[in-house]
Amino acid sequence: MKSISTALLALVFTFTSMSQAQARNTPCSGKMGGVSHCSADGKFVCKNGKISQSKKTCH
Repeated sequence: MKSISTALLALVFTFTSMSQAQARNTPCSGKMGGVSHCSADGKFVCKNGKISQSKKTCH
């Protein structure tokens, strides 16, 4: 019984750490509303109309 509960606890910690690793900032995250489209020079245009300050480029 103890080994089953230990295995379940380990499984919960594994999935919790995976979801935290995937929760990262992306261009236009938060109040910006997400990415609308890419500009001609490879910058992210957010759904609120502003250009993202991200150093990443979009294709």
